[in-house]
Amino acid sequence: MKIVIDDKIPFIRGVFEPHAEVLYLPGGQISREHLRDADCLLVRTRTRCDQKLLEGTRVKFIGTATIGFDHFDTKWCEENGITWTNAPGCNSGAVAQYVTAALHEMANRLGFDLKDKILGIIGIGHVGKKVEKITRELGMQVILNDPPRARSEGPTGFTDLKTLITHSEIISLHVPLNREGQDKTYQMFDREFLKALNPGAILINTSRGEVVDERLMVRRLMGLGELRDLGGVALVLDVWPHEPEINRELLSLTSIATPHIAGYSVEGKYNATKMMVEAVSKYFQLCMDPLPPLTKEGVVVRQNGQAAIYDIMADDRRLRESPETFEQQRNNYPERWESTPDKKHQL
Repeated sequence: MKIVIDDKIPFIRGVFEPHAEVLYLPGGQISREHLRDADCLLVRTRTRCDQKLLEGTRVKFIGTATIGFDHFDTKWCEENGITWTNAPGCNSGAVAQYVTAALHEMANRLGFDLKDKILGIIGIGHVGKKVEKITRELGMQVILNDPPRARSEGPTGFTDLKTLITHSEIISLHVPLNREGQDKTYQMFDREFLKALNPGAILINTSRGEVVDERLMVRRLMGLGELRDLGGVALVLDVWPHEPEINRELLSLTSIATPHIAGYSVEGKYNATKMMVEAVSKYFQLCMDPLPPLTKEGVVVRQNGQAAIYDIMADDRRLRESPETFEQQRNNYPERWESTPDKKHQL
């Protein structure tokens, strides 16, 4: 069998070689020609897996080493006998780490105590649940919005989106990118909801850039037109529409800006690769050894006398200094661990 793999997926080189012919390529350069005689394709977010790429190939299994799978045309794949999988929850700890670091940075910068703030979390899946747990431990009041869960579990514990926006002082987004349907999230932060944001609110987006209407967000941040005189808001962005060609005006208006690396901890990358290896092994019935456990002495960066999650502002500085290297910054991201300073971390 033959497997084509995005060459930036870590921990994977040498894993499949005893069982298959393996071709490593940059994700953005994988083409139909590379896949004509391939059985399996493993990618990250930069490879659009749809009819244009896959039709006429031998591919029967595709996987993405990411939580999100909006770069997959899942309907077309299912209709054409192609099994697909993602890595749900693989980097949930890393994203929760990022959000916590952003909260501490904004609290230090603006001079408030997190215990005095109301946090609204939109999307209570793998990541949202971890953010909820950590922020409640920090003493924050937390309100939740997740329509699919509210429908399946009942409304207790959840609130509607408009109520969350009008009552929250900080909002963190953890939703998939759904372009249509009952739970559409594409540009869910439209004119109505941007107008409803409280003056001084902080919006943190680590989900997908297209969840927020970029043009209207710029107008809200600049106080223009129908969004004028509403009071300032602070924006923390890790995800951007049209990545890697990001809006420089929006970048200049953002309080914390990073190049889609919230989930890029060593542990998160390892988890994603481990899940992909297990899924491929199961589908093709390969007798494979599991990935060896990941170990590392814990590492933290200290800020203001506290054990900080990590130095989020180093990522911010790199992006502002060189926004044109957005993709290179992702591909060559420095080693970042989630582990604590006094504990050896092992998965």
